[in-house]
Amino acid sequence: MVQQIILKYLERPVEIDTIEEIFWFCESFGFHSGRDTERVAVMIILSLLKQLADSKEVAVENLAEDLDIHPSRVNHHLRNLIESGLLYRKKRMIHMRGGSLVSAVREIRKDAQRIFDELEVAADEIDSRYGFRHRP
Repeated sequence: MVQQIILKYLERPVEIDTIEEIFWFCESFGFHSGRDTERVAVMIILSLLKQLADSKEVAVENLAEDLDIHPSRVNHHLRNLIESGLLYRKKRMIHMRGGSLVSAVREIRKDAQRIFDELEVAADEIDSRYGFRHRP
């Protein structure tokens, strides 16, 4: 499975407004891309948060109905959110990884650390092949 973790350092909103903070959260993870001018990915996360407050899982059809958009469009955005590690799918049901945003962030952090660990090993091997010594 390919996993794409995007991180952007953006200034956190000063005023405590839940919706703006969720938009900031999503922007920081790159969930909203330039092509997603209607912020569908962010709206899916908002809908998920509302629906997951009452249940552990949400059907794609429920998200599509709540947002009044076609299920195939929801699935398109869900694939990206799943690829990032925020969500996972079991059959037709969508789950928040770890059961909450904070747990999902912790899991994504672990994923990123594993990626960096593998990159560091590969970089060390490449440096050795080319005769580079570790520099401070």
